[in-house]
Amino acid sequence: MIEVAFTDVSLSLGDAAGAAVRSEALRRLAEATGATPVLMHQVHGADAALVDDHGSTEPPSCDALFTSRPGVALTARAADCVPVLLADPATGWIAAVHAGRPGLAAGVVPAAVARLREHGGDPAVAWIGPHVCGACYEVPAALQEEVVALVPEARSTTSWGTPALDLGAGVRAQLAGVGVDDVRVVDTCTREDTSWPSYRRDGDAATRFAGVIWSHP
Repeated sequence: MIEVAFTDVSLSLGDAAGAAVRSEALRRLAEATGATPVLMHQVHGADAALVDDHGSTEPPSCDALFTSRPGVALTARAADCVPVLLADPATGWIAAVHAGRPGLAAGVVPAAVARLREHGGDPAVAWIGPHVCGACYEVPAALQEEVVALVPEARSTTSWGTPALDLGAGVRAQLAGVGVDDVRVVDTCTREDTSWPSYRRDGDAATRFAGVIWSHP
């Protein structure tokens, strides 16, 4: 059985959290899921790492984790970026993906789907977690053009009329492009809803929440 969840501001999973705070957050996450949480050192790229030893304590530098092992809770942390969870219920393969602006442009989501397929999985369902919406994510016009040249569906305009990016729309388009049609979206803007961490709203004071996916034997 595959399960998913999105944490909120009650768990501080940011890199800036003190060791004791972060350790307590991971303990609570393990308790809630009944699985061992696995973090990644997110670098805004498109690399995906296979998790084949849930006893490892060193987070890999990547923006996607995938596994077929039960009892492992894969996490993608965010504070405006898009956490994406992928699952193939038929084989048990799962993935957690961190898709920020650079990762969207680099194709981290289709890269994660490709890695799952290389290992015998075929994700049939995806969950898109809370993220900054296209009406709130203002970017310079030149940066907008760089991204939409690669992901046209990400073009947006802020509610105040300036160039913007819709990361969620971009991710949905990429999922459709690789044949993942069952996409379930948490339709919440992190900048607008204070239940969720937001770097755009809170700057360096923002913590991180996580999209979490795990399976049971």
